[in-house]
Amino acid sequence: MHDQMTVKRYSENTIRTYLDIVKNFFAYYPQTDPVEITAEQFKDYFLHLFTIKKISYSFQKQVVSAVKFYFKRVIRKDTSSYCFEIPRSTEERLPMVLTKEEVKLIIDCTSNLKQRVILMTIYSSGLRLSEVVNLKIADIDSERMMIYVRGGKGKKDRTTLLSLELLKILRIYYLEYRPRHWLFEGRDGSHYSKRSVQEIFKKALRNSGVDKSASVHTLRHSFATHLLEDGVDLRNIQNLLGHCNLKTSEIYTHITRKATDKIRSPLDSLDLDVDA
Repeated sequence: MHDQMTVKRYSENTIRTYLDIVKNFFAYYPQTDPVEITAEQFKDYFLHLFTIKKISYSFQKQVVSAVKFYFKRVIRKDTSSYCFEIPRSTEERLPMVLTKEEVKLIIDCTSNLKQRVILMTIYSSGLRLSEVVNLKIADIDSERMMIYVRGGKGKKDRTTLLSLELLKILRIYYLEYRPRHWLFEGRDGSHYSKRSVQEIFKKALRNSGVDKSASVHTLRHSFATHLLEDGVDLRNIQNLLGHCNLKTSEIYTHITRKATDKIRSPLDSLDLDVDA
């Protein structure tokens, strides 16, 4: 399955996700040959994921796609009797966003220079976790004040902002750490691991006292929201984030304070006695 997905140019992240999904699916029926798994068994497994595992809509789509790929592309199984239809999502979950003050608190709680620069790079440029660890020194264009993101989601290249403040601290970081190839290198010279970045953020969040269920990806959401609140056009934000569809970027219009800052709640006009 790995080879078939590689030939079709799936990303390594997608390949790992699909392989894990298929492995877990087969582990649910350990006594059954994958070729012999029936449409009814597939439906039962899905019910298990919905009722017991409480999977999200997005993960539901991944499960369907992974199992469908294995059946159709790997073992060439007839799937005409299998229900691979995915219902339209009714979920409208808004992303978690930090205020600028909270972002500053989190970054200020990171004393290690390399770790601090990593968090600053993610926030200042709106990068995904996989994108920041795969940055190379050559991707920093200080003349055009751009960062080149190579092979982002969907294997698409793009450019994003290079903050002046980030450039200043990147130069200090470079002189101290002297990376050779990857912008952020691990001890063995390979690129920094995603797990390490997650641990850096988790520790900084805890030390900052910011009481939110935030993750590394929250810095990307905050980047987009803060740009929107500062008056940046949504189309430009879409390009900086690397979203194919403008609708994906429109989620930030629902969480920005810009549209509601001047709206007064009717409760504020009732002149209630709050000391009662």
